[in-house]
Amino acid sequence: MLSYAFLKDLHIGCVVLSGAGFFLRGLWMLTDSPWLQRPVVRVLPHGVDTLLLGSAIAMAVLSAQYPFTIDWLTAKLVGLLVYIGCGAMALKRARGKARRAAFLVAALTSFAYIVSVAVLRNPLGFLAWLI
Repeated sequence: MLSYAFLKDLHIGCVVLSGAGFFLRGLWMLTDSPWLQRPVVRVLPHGVDTLLLGSAIAMAVLSAQYPFTIDWLTAKLVGLLVYIGCGAMALKRARGKARRAAFLVAALTSFAYIVSVAVLRNPLGFLAWLI
């Protein structure tokens, strides 16, 4: 059985890889880089994100802390859905570079929000300074 500490380290490592990879793919999209079409660039993010989600689920089960019962985990889940939607628009769906760039900024902002919620264990995340 995997320890919680191992799962947390795996999760954090995947967060870093996933975020950095998304940022890089976003830059490549904006510059029309041929790197964006390489098979490893198209496949690797799915593997990293699968490990990321799997480690999150495993940690939730081991700690008995779940979204919709713990407010900051609910906020992370909602933030994740926003991140996925904006990310899909930024990299694939939106028409025009300006719209894609706007969705890229929105996705990166939601990513930063998710990380801040996790670090602070506060559903407001980096927005908590407003109160």
